[in-house]
Amino acid sequence: MSDVAAIERLVQKRIELKKEISKVIIGQEEVVDQILLSIFSGGHALLVGVPGLAKTLMVNTISQALGLDFKRIQFTPDLMPSDILGSEILDENRQFKFIKGPIFSNIILADEINRTPPKTQAALLEAMQERAVTIAGQHYKLSLPYFVLATQNPIEQEGTYPLPEAQLDRFMFAIKLDYPTYDEEVQVVKSTTSDEKVTVNPLFSAQEIIDFQQLIRRIPVADNVIEYAVSLVSKTRPNNPLSNDFVKNYLDWGAGPRASQNLILAAKANAAFNGKFSPDIEDVKAVATGILRHRIIKNYKADAEGITEEVIVSKLL
Repeated sequence: MSDVAAIERLVQKRIELKKEISKVIIGQEEVVDQILLSIFSGGHALLVGVPGLAKTLMVNTISQALGLDFKRIQFTPDLMPSDILGSEILDENRQFKFIKGPIFSNIILADEINRTPPKTQAALLEAMQERAVTIAGQHYKLSLPYFVLATQNPIEQEGTYPLPEAQLDRFMFAIKLDYPTYDEEVQVVKSTTSDEKVTVNPLFSAQEIIDFQQLIRRIPVADNVIEYAVSLVSKTRPNNPLSNDFVKNYLDWGAGPRASQNLILAAKANAAFNGKFSPDIEDVKAVATGILRHRIIKNYKADAEGITEEVIVSKLL
């Protein structure tokens, strides 16, 4: 199949995928779009939202519609790295045998990732970056496609361990979930308090998703689009000549080169989803907020004046 035909097929499959997901998930269009952009770009996503907004249900539904294995890890203060990665046990023949942990799956929901100590959070780092883990000196490859979706609760901050910047940077998107609208909430209550059972049909195989990820990487990008993405990221750095007074006033640190790479990858995926054969500057702008919001660090002045990351990013576009 030619790349042109493959992109047309991806557009069609995405429409069908959104239809399957909407059987269970009402509203949250933008959130679902960003999760799908992240999966098809080969990245990971961080979901930030208060409890009860169907974060787990959303990931479960998406994994069913994609036809992938799904595991949920509930992060707690006493969770150890071996609880995630797996551990070696002595079998009946007194031989060491490795029992795989929940990290060996296609889609991992890391629920409330900031509830667990840094050494357990770090157990995910190698898996996220290398798609492999090293346990007791043995190197294990993870089955592809591999996608980590971590959730954070922005309200309760007692007993939490905020993710270090180096780990936040591994997430392609930081996605904010808001409360549903009044009409959406009415529909949610109607659909979840009846005995109606909904079946989500798997639309992809693992190999198909890998092929689409490779297709998105093959999409050509004009130099002016890459230059726009790099200059956009450069503007977030307070000491950079390109940055404006607003950034110098309200930011301590800007985004790193991984932000530029992710902007282009996500712009390619966004273009492909919309049937375009190459991304333009509008595609970069469409994904900029989700990719930059967790990579810029505000100063106390921005906090005092109630200036959000979204406002800062909007000033740069």
